[in-house]
Parts: sequence; structure tokens; C-alpha cells
Amino acid sequence: MNKISRKGFLKIAAAAAMSGVTAGALAACNAASSSSAAPAASGAAGTYIPGTYEGTAEGISSTVKVTMTFSDSAVTDVVVDTSGETASYGAAAADQLREQLMAAGSAEIDGVSGSTITSDAVMKAAKSCYAQARGEAAVTSVQLPTGDENDWLGKEPDIDEAAITETVDTDILIVGAGNGGMGAAAYAAAHGLNFRIIEQNGNVQDTRHWVGAVDGFGAQAQGIKMDRAKLLSEISRYASGKCDQRVVKTWINESGEMIEFIRSIMEDKYGVKMVYTYGDEAKWPAENAEHNTDYMYPEIEYTYDRSSGAARNELLLDYIRELGYDVDFKTSLAKLEKDSTGRITGIIAQSTEDDHFIRYNANKGVLLACGGFPGNPYMMEQLDPLGTSVTTACSYSPADKGYGIRAAVWAGANLDKEAAPMLFDRGIVAPGVDGGYVASDSAFGGKAFPGPIRQYNPGTQPFLKVNRNGERFANESSPYNDIVYAAAHQPGRVYAQICDANVLEDAKRFHTIGCSAQTRNGGEKYFQGKVDEAVAAGTLFVCDTIEELADKLGFTGEAKDTFLATVDRYNELYDKQNDEDFGKPAYRLSAIRTAPFYGCWLGASLLTTEQGIAINDKGQALDNDNKPMPGLYVTGDMSGSFFANNYPCLMAGVAMGRTLTYAIKAIKQMGGLE
Repeated sequence: MNKISRKGFLKIAAAAAMSGVTAGALAACNAASSSSAAPAASGAAGTYIPGTYEGTAEGISSTVKVTMTFSDSAVTDVVVDTSGETASYGAAAADQLREQLMAAGSAEIDGVSGSTITSDAVMKAAKSCYAQARGEAAVTSVQLPTGDENDWLGKEPDIDEAAITETVDTDILIVGAGNGGMGAAAYAAAHGLNFRIIEQNGNVQDTRHWVGAVDGFGAQAQGIKMDRAKLLSEISRYASGKCDQRVVKTWINESGEMIEFIRSIMEDKYGVKMVYTYGDEAKWPAENAEHNTDYMYPEIEYTYDRSSGAARNELLLDYIRELGYDVDFKTSLAKLEKDSTGRITGIIAQSTEDDHFIRYNANKGVLLACGGFPGNPYMMEQLDPLGTSVTTACSYSPADKGYGIRAAVWAGANLDKEAAPMLFDRGIVAPGVDGGYVASDSAFGGKAFPGPIRQYNPGTQPFLKVNRNGERFANESSPYNDIVYAAAHQPGRVYAQICDANVLEDAKRFHTIGCSAQTRNGGEKYFQGKVDEAVAAGTLFVCDTIEELADKLGFTGEAKDTFLATVDRYNELYDKQNDEDFGKPAYRLSAIRTAPFYGCWLGASLLTTEQGIAINDKGQALDNDNKPMPGLYVTGDMSGSFFANNYPCLMAGVAMGRTLTYAIKAIKQMGGLE
């Protein structure tokens, strides 16, 4: 984005008027198409610089665009583009909003009932147009550009000093009020440090409840001692060696202290009981060792009594407020700033309410905790084409668009070269739907995953799975992501799962762990709720015969014959209690003989991405020579050096454990606490 000061804008506009070129064209705005409308309210002659101007703002699910044409005294035309908003609400409001803007002669309009967020975005975009027409605007909303289908990174904004109207001085700046940011803020507040925390949204972000820690209070209570060397090796194996083992060791060695700090707030301060898994609930049965599938569950997964209605991030917000701190909400990262030595000195942020710019000077450092990029299709398709191709549904936060990663890369940080999506084998879809994006007018970037349900939890159970040819193609007893990656080599990159009336009895015998255990632990009520939801969505079929199920799933001709033969073969393997075809442990085989029969098509459900900015064992961001960047720390899903290929899902909670451990580590470093 080119830097344009107000003085420079007016000078160029005057020259443009003499040469017949509009100021709007010089400001890189597209001319609006003409349309008839009632005359707008007029101002005094010379109020505006004649031309066409464009403003944008974030709506409920897309970037809203307003294009306005001005004479020297009035608005002569308005085009409102809300086509990316929800069709029955925001998108339908465009004409009414246009009429209101034409009649008002300002950006202050009533809006449309039922489309509040879209209306607010239109008013915000219109304010930008008015400011440009008055020669007041240096830049517009710089946090919005996302690159395009050929350039996920885009360009760092060049913000004119005249546009920065507010300055905040602090020692420590935390960017992002999610899990990492709020954990860091709580630790800084507990130690009386001078810090500020900003968040682009109007509230703290969703709590990810499950936290993995090594030798924490739960392990101590149960007399469990982890083999730390084996754990380090296991995580490195999951990443195919593409991690920094020193970064992993910081989590291994310091996560116990981290979970005790969280416990002290949750239990001691607010009386919310912390709970954890251990023993048989935290390991696969021993039969797996016979088939070289003995995956290690190497740490204890902590959460808390969620029946209390508590959310950890909300409690941490209460905690810092009680200690005299707060979050600067609706404040978005625009760019990092550094001095002549290369040290990160702070950031320039932008208010998402009125677009004014704020300089945050951070004397001791900046911690970026802005999340990954699952909500950004430009980044997903270019940085993780494989994960994108096998995904059919999503359960990510739509706010996670990778803005923090882009800002860090602009400043010279090193982004991991290997994708690491968090994929769950629960992306249920209707027959005939392929993996990957589909066009969507209501989604950011115009693309969305097709699955109507965030996660169909029974999809993780190791039942028979077949491709569109009716063929079995893999050992179904595996970590969550293995089967969806195997489907990358199958037609449509999806697969069908088949089971019979003994589904809950089978699930108990399978004894899957982590969040997939909800199917066996939830019982009939939980399972039936999932079935009813999927049936209503047209993605699950419950049939009296296998032949009927084959038809419902869309098998025809040779594929149907193959499917029926595959079911017969699977029953034969179950009777033998020996999977001669793919080596699945016998206790994870199941018969398919008793009606009703259940069938559905599945792909991956994307939760988040773990491909982030490379860090060292202190949480410092690394540059492209893998040297620490003074003054810059990173945690959470936007930090790297820990995962590659995929997320080790059988180590439940390890990502959040890493996030909170490095949140505290960064505060210790910047605050001089170690």
C-alpha cells in the first residue's frame, strides 16, 4: 500500500483536476457504475474533492465495500456491495443501505433491522469514503488486505505519521486476547508488570479448554512420572524430525509450573475445580503393541469442571481487571515497528471502530498471540494444499486469518516451511461431495468447506471405511489425521464409514482416547443426538439392510457390487479375528450384520493450523537466518518450531499446553523474571 499523506493527497488531487484524472483514481479506487437515485443532501461548494472513492470494513462473514462518487458539494452516487454477507440478512440489505446513504448526505444512517453488523460495516466503509473525499484519509483499514489467490502475504502497509493520532507507552505489549494472550496477561498481572493487551474483536476469544502438561499437579497426585526422553523422541517422530527439540523441551520442563499457575487462579481464586485424565482413560489398550501401533499418550490432559459455566479466558479477564488491568478491545495489529538496529520497538495498531491509528511503544518487547490461519482460504490453499484438499468441514475460529503471521513475516521473521494442520476425521458430508473448498458468497474469501456440521464425533471410531469404488483402503485404527491423509489418494478425497446396531458396544471395546472418547463415554443419549443432527442434515443414513444403505450412500453398478463384497470380506475378517488385509488389531474389528446399519461420507474437519513463526526455546521469534529478533516473542497457533506434518492428536492438549507455557515464558523473559 502506497503512503499518501493528507497534504500529498490534496496536491495530487489538484494536479489531477488540471489533467482530467480523478483524485479517486489516483487513490487506487475503482470507479462506481452509475445508477439512478434521489438527489443526496448537499454541502457547501468546495466541501469535497470531486471523484469516486472506495471504503471497506469487515461485516459478519465478509469484507463489505462501499463506493461513493462526489461532486464538490454532494454525493452523486453510491454502490453498496454486501454480496459476501449472509444471503437472507446482510446481502439483502444492500439496496436499503444504499438508499439511506443517498438520502442522508453522511455516513450516519439508521441501518437495517436484523442486519446490524452489516449495517455498521457499511457505515464504517462510508465514513472512509467521506474522509477521502475531504482529503483527510491517509489509508483505510490496513488489517483487511489478505493478498489474493496468488499472493497470501500481500504488502506491509506504509502508514503516514500524520495518520497516527494516539500513542501508548508500555513495557510489554501483548497482541491477541485468546488463550495465549490471556494466559500471558494473567501472569504479567500477577507479577505487577507494566503491560497492555490488545484484541481486534470486542471480546476475549474462545477458550480451548484442554491443556497438556508434564509432571503437573495431577501427575504428582497419581504418582505418575513421565519418561521425558521418550516423550521428546515421540514428539520429534510425529514431526518427522522437523521440529526444534529445544523448543519442545521448554514445554516438557516448564508445563508443570504453567498448569499450577492456571490451577491457582481457577481453583484457589474462583473455585472452579480442575480435572484431568490418567491411567486406563489416557492410553490405548495393550493389544496395539502387537501391531506396532502402540501410540504414546505421554502427558496428562487437564481441563476443568465445565458444568460450572466458566470459561478460562473469561476468568482470566476478570482476574487482570481485579488487579487494575484491562484489554484494549477493537484494536487491530497493522504492522510491527523496529529501530535502526532491527529491534522490535512496538506496533502500529488501528481501531476497528473508527480506523484511527495508534502507536504502541513497548520498551521491553512484544508478544504476538494472534492465532493461526484456518479462516483464511488464501493462506490455506498456498501454505497447506494437502490439508485443504482433504478437508470437508471446519470447527475453527473465523477470526483466525493469519494477520499476526503476516505482520511478523513483513518484519523479517521466519515462517515454518512445513504445514501442520489440526485435522479431525469428523467432516461429515452428503454423498457426492468432494474434499476441499466450495464457492460461498457468505464466507471470507468467497470459499468455504461444504460440511454442515462442525464435527461428527463418531467419525473417529475405527469402523470399516471404504472409498467411492466400494474398496477398503487403509487400517482404520489410527490417529485422527491418518485416515484423512490416506483419503487424499482416493476418489473425491472422501470415504464412507459403515457400522451396525452394535455401534456403542463396539465403541467401548475400541477404547479410543482424547476427544474421540466422547462417543463411548457419552452413551446412548450422546450418540443419538449426533445421529439425529447428521440425519437431519442429509449426511447420515440409517437403514434396515446393507443393500439399502449402499443405495443411500450413492453406490451404483460395479461400485455397489464391490461395496457389498467388501462388507462380506470385513465380516469374514471379524470372524477370524485377524485383519489379513491391513493389520488392524483384532479388538478393533467389528461385525456388520445387525440392523439398523449406519453409513456416512467423511473427510477432515479443520480446527486450526500449527504452522507458525520459528521460535527458540525462550519464545523469541527467529529471523530468516534463524537468529533471535530482539523484542519479539510469539506463542500459540502462530508460533512454530514444534509441529510439522500434522498435530499429534493422541497427545491430547499438547498444543494448548505449548501455548500457555510459552505465553508465560515470554512474560518471564520480557519482565526480567528469569
